[in-house]
Formats: sequence, C-alpha cells, structure tokens
Amino acid sequence: MRITTRGRYALRASIAMARLAKDGVPVSIRQLSEHEKISPVFLEQIFYKLRKAGIVDSVRGPGGGFLFAKPLDDLTVKAILDASGEGMVLSPCGSKKAICEHMNDCVSFAIWADATKMVNDYFESMTLGSLLTKYKDIIDNPSHACP
Repeated sequence: MRITTRGRYALRASIAMARLAKDGVPVSIRQLSEHEKISPVFLEQIFYKLRKAGIVDSVRGPGGGFLFAKPLDDLTVKAILDASGEGMVLSPCGSKKAICEHMNDCVSFAIWADATKMVNDYFESMTLGSLLTKYKDIIDNPSHACP
C-alpha cells in the first residue's frame, strides 16, 4: 500500500480544517491552501471528493467554504483516505476482489488479507477528534511538525 499525495493532502487538509474551524464558520480553500501550502486547485479536487463522500458540506457565497458534515469523533482517517480515492490494500493478492487460481489454498493470500484488515482497522480506529487530542503537543507547537 502506498498512500498518494492526494491521500496525504486530504488528511492534512482535514486536520487543518478541524483546527481552523471555529464556531461553525466555514473554512475556505484559500485559508487551507495558505495554512498547508497546498495548491488551491488540488484542494478543490480533494474537497469535491470529500463532499461527495459526505465528509464535508460546502457553503457558497461570501464567507463560504467547507464545514464537516459530522462530528470530528465520527470522521475516521480511513473514511478520509477512502473518499480521496486511496486503495487500502497492501498487495493485490490480499484483496477479496483478487482473481487467482490459488486464492483458496494460498497462505500468502491469507497473510496479505489479514495484514490489509489490520491496516484498515487501524485507520478506522482513528478519528479526527482523537488525532487532535493525541497530537495536541505537535498542533500547539507547529515548528516541531514535519513539512
């Protein structure tokens, strides 16, 4: 499994939006772009997918932008990565969709399928709310964060 730039930026932008959102005021693509140094055009593409998946809602007009469609404790990292188009399979032969003549008697398939499930369960267990709590020190001291 390789998380693409789109997936990494979707997660970064979602975390930034969670940090910037105050009192139900929408966060604009411009704000997110400036805060995260991500192209606004790329963010528009990402947020289109996040809106389509029901993770964010959009508000049009002056003062518009994006708001989360659900509470932060209900939005998982897996949902964000899935919405951005990331594949969460470690190996093609570990996918339930794999077509292989050895699938039913292959230990390798079983190992990859188990590992894929563990990774998916891990990302499913993390919510935006829990990330803000767990990584509060990094959030409060951004000079320690990675680029």
